[in-house]
Amino acid sequence: MAAHPEISLLLHLVDTAFDKKSWHGPNLRGAIRRVDAATAAWRPGPKRRNIWEIVVHCAYWKYAVRRRLLGEKRGSFALKGSNWFARPSAVEPHEWDNDVKLLDAMHQALRAAVVDYSPRELHKNAPGGTFTARDLIAAIAAHDLYHAGQIQTLKRLAAQINTSPTR
Repeated sequence: MAAHPEISLLLHLVDTAFDKKSWHGPNLRGAIRRVDAATAAWRPGPKRRNIWEIVVHCAYWKYAVRRRLLGEKRGSFALKGSNWFARPSAVEPHEWDNDVKLLDAMHQALRAAVVDYSPRELHKNAPGGTFTARDLIAAIAAHDLYHAGQIQTLKRLAAQINTSPTR
């Protein structure tokens, strides 16, 4: 059965912002391709976010949008807390890999929720919310792209600082 045209368009937005080829340059998954744990953990300054924290933040909001679309209760995210999650400063590559896998899993779960979403419900507020399901789905795509841009900037800053002649 072919997907409803609006669902297909929303899936296209979500996938293009996350991991499908796009005209605008790196999407979220492209922005973290080949980023190692040390670069992911690097901070541009005290109390500033790093790539690693942004990745987990994006995973959380994919979870949150899926949960809102499905009307599920809070509390089932893989990590304790919400929104921003402090990541270890002692870099363990397997921990970085696990958090990237978490991002991938949350994307797939969100995507599955969108695929199964009723087209009749798209223009209604998502359960318990003040935004339509369509708006939430489109916004999570924009969220991915916003943070992909931040990650690209952080990668360039980290490379510049780490190759500075004064270091």
